[in-house]
Amino acid sequence: MNKKIGFIGCGNMGEAILGGIISSGVLEGKNIWVSELSSDRLKELSDKYGVNTTTDGKKVVKNTDIFIIAVKPNIYPVVLENIKELIDSTKTVVTIAAGVTIASVENIIGSDKKIIRTMPNTPALVGEGMTSISPNGVVKEDEVEEVKGIFKSFGKAEILSEYLIDSVLGVSGSAPAYVFMFIEALADGAVLEGMPRDKAYQFAAQTVLGSAKMVLETGKHPGVLKDAVCSPGGTTIEAVKVLEEEGFRKAVIKAVEACAEKSKKMSK
Repeated sequence: MNKKIGFIGCGNMGEAILGGIISSGVLEGKNIWVSELSSDRLKELSDKYGVNTTTDGKKVVKNTDIFIIAVKPNIYPVVLENIKELIDSTKTVVTIAAGVTIASVENIIGSDKKIIRTMPNTPALVGEGMTSISPNGVVKEDEVEEVKGIFKSFGKAEILSEYLIDSVLGVSGSAPAYVFMFIEALADGAVLEGMPRDKAYQFAAQTVLGSAKMVLETGKHPGVLKDAVCSPGGTTIEAVKVLEEEGFRKAVIKAVEACAEKSKKMSK
């Protein structure tokens, strides 16, 4: 990439994105600008990644082509008001916050500005993130692909219409929490049967990781893969029977639905 990238704010998610960019070779640190309020935090990021740092978000906008606003949702209006006069047709604004719609950003900086709304998730921290990419009508196709490439540097990314963002939050953005709960429950079951706690977490987590990889790499329907494990009259189908009786699928579907509904309310 021959463009410069910036970060206004760089917490856990911002650093995950930054680390992905650096480790994948998308850009070198010298072509990246980061702003944070804490000088200690900036020194930490500079020492670790070799990026340019500043406490002034305006300097990030001035020195980059694509900049990612990685602050809490309630801080977005303040940040956008502060930098809006510097945003022209050469700049692409990237957001990563739940509840911050493209329209809300356009209301502050103008609908003629290039805005891409993204929704990454926390597995980005280990290079296995999943991100949705939703551009407004001003962004060109090649510019969308550039931003998609940034987010693919730490996992997978797909271009989706913004109206699907609520379902993205339900199935991806918030879903790591459900998966962590599932891993914890699997481990609790193993501990109940006598397995040491540390081994139980390892067996449960690796099983979830491997199962997810099978879905992605085989391209087979999850139901087909499930059926392949369920031998007639065996242990697996007995466990599946209990999950069905206890409403496992229903609970997961309702959780995704509840998350999406909350997202809709936050966007109003």
